[in-house]
Amino acid sequence: MRFVVRRMGLFFLTLWAALTINFLIPRLMPGNEATAMLSHFKGINPSALHALEVEFGVNNDQNLLVSYVQYLGNCLTGQFGLDSARVPVMTVILRGLPWTLGLVGVTTVIAFSIGTLLGIVSAWRRGGALDSLLSPLLFILTTFPVFFIALLLLFIFGVVLGWFPLSSNYSVGETPSLSVAFVLDVIGHAILPGVTLVVTAAGGWIYTMRNNMVSTLSEDYVRMARAKGLSPWRIMLDYSARNAILPNLTGFAMQLGFILGGSILVEYTFSYPGLGYLFFTGTTNHDLPLQEALFLFYTLAVLLCVLVADFATAWLDPRTRDA
Repeated sequence: MRFVVRRMGLFFLTLWAALTINFLIPRLMPGNEATAMLSHFKGINPSALHALEVEFGVNNDQNLLVSYVQYLGNCLTGQFGLDSARVPVMTVILRGLPWTLGLVGVTTVIAFSIGTLLGIVSAWRRGGALDSLLSPLLFILTTFPVFFIALLLLFIFGVVLGWFPLSSNYSVGETPSLSVAFVLDVIGHAILPGVTLVVTAAGGWIYTMRNNMVSTLSEDYVRMARAKGLSPWRIMLDYSARNAILPNLTGFAMQLGFILGGSILVEYTFSYPGLGYLFFTGTTNHDLPLQEALFLFYTLAVLLCVLVADFATAWLDPRTRDA
């Protein structure tokens, strides 16, 4: 119980710190949402600036503490204001959220599963073909920039071979539905950006899981299992992999931040209308309300994954509950 209370307390403390930083940074910078939007134009009309400030709810004379309390209340209720097109920010985010969850969520699980399984087998059969060729190759691919892999796949499989669409999340003229044809069309558009995220993430999981497995295989309890004559599969999975995967669970949660950051470049490269693409366009358009809301979403996603990873680690290894 104390473990749960400590972890939940740390979660809410970190979330409060992120909310506070997200509140202070834009307000310590010169200007506001209205001036940022009008910065594209030469000469700011005072009446137009005042009209936008009213539209965005900007009150320069309001006490900072009062603004902070209102900001926290708006975050709790999902009221993040209007974007540059004067559409509620929460509406814009809900439009892109399913696409990012489908793309990043699925590819993250696939990359982690592939990397973990290959890392286990590579450590178990050290010096074999898998350990000598495939694992190093995938690890080398992780050193390449995400956008380079995206452009390479886009050029080869989209432009030269023409196997997959070049951009967007589904074909122009298609009506979203649950029909088989539409689902296959969505999957076809998601393959290239999905493969990009898997390729750039799986190699790291192989490397870390292999190293963890090598260390675990030298432990005394593994030698005892071998001496008892247990089956190789049981020793590899139940005795070695179960303990070797513990550091990767926390790493998995922390890696989510990198994957979300990579999804911004991938979604922009493929014009995939997820939250990453929204974040990029919000930055280039100086759309402060949208940037603030997306920053909080990414922060909350990483914090939740770290929390789940802590609970999973405590379930797999009860000794960590006293740490």
